[in-house]
Amino acid sequence: MKTKILKFFKTDTILVVSGTLAMISCFFVHPDKEYADYVNYRVLSILFSLMLVVSALVRIGTFDYLTNKLLGRIHSERYISLFLVLLSFFLSMFLTNDVALVTLVPFALMLLAAFGDRRRTIYTLILMTVGANLGSMLTPIGNPQNLYLFTEYGFSLPEFLKLMLPYSLASLVLLILCVLLLNRTDHTADQATVRPVSRPNLPKLAVYLALFAVCLLTVAEVLHYGIMLGVVAAVILVMDFRAYKKVDYALLLTFVFFFILIGNLGRIDAIRNTLTEIVDQNVTLTAVLSSQIISNVPAAMLLSAFTAKGNALLIGVNLGGLGTLIASMASLITYKFYAKERRPGEGYLLKFTIINVIFLVILYGLHLLIR
Repeated sequence: MKTKILKFFKTDTILVVSGTLAMISCFFVHPDKEYADYVNYRVLSILFSLMLVVSALVRIGTFDYLTNKLLGRIHSERYISLFLVLLSFFLSMFLTNDVALVTLVPFALMLLAAFGDRRRTIYTLILMTVGANLGSMLTPIGNPQNLYLFTEYGFSLPEFLKLMLPYSLASLVLLILCVLLLNRTDHTADQATVRPVSRPNLPKLAVYLALFAVCLLTVAEVLHYGIMLGVVAAVILVMDFRAYKKVDYALLLTFVFFFILIGNLGRIDAIRNTLTEIVDQNVTLTAVLSSQIISNVPAAMLLSAFTAKGNALLIGVNLGGLGTLIASMASLITYKFYAKERRPGEGYLLKFTIINVIFLVILYGLHLLIR
């Protein structure tokens, strides 16, 4: 029992912390009818629906099949590394950074094992993680904090894309340069070590892609979130109810806890005024630094209650996903896969931190130039 509790605390630390803080805040602002207004139901509905659709797509092997087909044609270690990093970058724009890594990292470990170069494998995994975190910042659905801020500050899609595009383009160039620098010599394999994967069920694929389009229409405010939620939930319940098991309910509950915490803090004048004054001195830098400690999703939700500068906050929490291992929770996904087969003296965490800090410094420097 004790082991299970410790595992829960270790696995869902952010959930536990946010829940504890939310409960503490309730002692200062007693529950009343205003609590119902704290929760952003649109964000929760879109996030849940997207996770449900992606879960269904994963269950029919959509991404396994596509990745397998593409990687099966590449036999050069340098180009496999480059392809994996770029695939993480672009897939994360539409599938979220964590789903992109869950899908691609196991394949990367299997493919790169054929070359026997652990150093390059580690660098590829790190750059895939950086790529997923940076690629996801371009779109409102690329990661949870973007979806939340997109709704919270009422961004239009063109405005959002225009704001994040310079950072995405710079990130893409940096990623390509890093892969080439870290793979200056090359090795080839006679045969790509990919497992046979069957083609996904085409009728189901068509339905799930249509549901994904419904989610995008809701993000673009063409469709009401209630209609989207009803359609997505009902269709997937009928077609594959097991997809519900793969939804990240801990993340959804974490959002609810933060909504309660933020709502209560906003009703305590002394706290609200003090935090607003601190945050507004440099929103982007505050977001970057906060993300290093509490991760960028909680940082986005917490800081949004104390600043009207949505542009600066959006940039800050996305760049803040770089740095420490916990700056973006998606980074922990790669580390968990790597940890299952790590070897002494490989220095993954040190290499991860150095590469992330380099990217962070360069991109924050870009922010200072163009703000």
